[in-house]
Order: sequence, then C-alpha cells, then structure tokens
Amino acid sequence: MDNRKVTNEIASWLRLTLIAVIAVLICRQFVFLPTTVKGESMMPSLQDGNRVILSKITHIDRFDEVVFHATDSPDKYVKRVIGLPGDTVEMKDDTLYINGEPYEEEYLNEHKSSLGKNDWFTEDFTLKELTGKEEVPEGQMFVLGDNRPYSKDSRVFGFVPMERIVGEVKLRYWPVNDIGFVM
Repeated sequence: MDNRKVTNEIASWLRLTLIAVIAVLICRQFVFLPTTVKGESMMPSLQDGNRVILSKITHIDRFDEVVFHATDSPDKYVKRVIGLPGDTVEMKDDTLYINGEPYEEEYLNEHKSSLGKNDWFTEDFTLKELTGKEEVPEGQMFVLGDNRPYSKDSRVFGFVPMERIVGEVKLRYWPVNDIGFVM
C-alpha cells in the first residue's frame, strides 16, 4: 500500500468517526438521554440506581413516568403523571379519581398487597385542599411517586410546569436483569 492509499483510508475513518460522534451528540441533545434514578419514591416500578433512557420527543400521557427539573430544588425527579391540564384529581379511600372516575393503579398492587386490611397506601386528598385549584392548570401536570408514603411529589410541591419536563422514561438498561421497556 502506498502512502496515498493509507492517507485516504485514515481520512475515511476519521470522517466516519466524526459523523458518528455528531450523530450521537444530536440524538443525546434532542432525542434520547440516559439518566440514573435517585431515591426510592418510584419503588417498586423504578429502584434507586436504575439507569434509564428518556425520550425527549414524546407526547406525555397520563400515567407516564417522567423526569423533570424539580420546582423546589436543583435536583431532577422521576414521578408518574396523574393529572393533565383540565383534570380534577382526588384520592378517596385509597382509590384515585380523575375527573370523577375511579382508576385502578395496577403499578401499586405490589405495595398495597403488604398493607393491613384497614391501612391506606395513599391518604385522602383533593386538588383544592393541596393546591387551592379545582383543576390542573393549563401547561402544568400533577405528579405522584409510586411509593406514596415516602414520595415528595405534587402533594408537597404542587404542579409541575410542562417546560420543566426533561423526558419520558422509556427503557431501563441497568441492572441487567431488569432490562426492558417501561410501560
């Protein structure tokens, strides 16, 4: 091989590497973002130390798990979206009511199964009692952690502005035995 072929081959590999690096940076900036779950507020759905991939280009729906910049600290929190703009939210006798309709929260079954017959997993509340508002305001969300007795969530810090959302949790990739899509 002559020097010219070697130089062309090296230049070709450098261009390919540069394109790959740029593609990764663009995807990370605008499409996907890896992050680590901190704390126990989403147990058992997500554990402290789980590593997840967020989608930054998704439509957020009720019951999605989202990461957002906290309104009361410099941290990022991961919580479950319960109330969307215009929704009424109430917890009564350990049953979630959204717009007056009861919702089964299957993701809480593991925690609730360990409770005694007359124990409540989530204390009763209404939006009005917690926030002074009847409905979730436009451009905001009401979020709760799955580990309700120990979660600092909208019951404490109020509504989360949508512009504070970093992304929706889509995939858990660590620990290896829990790899999978988050539903």
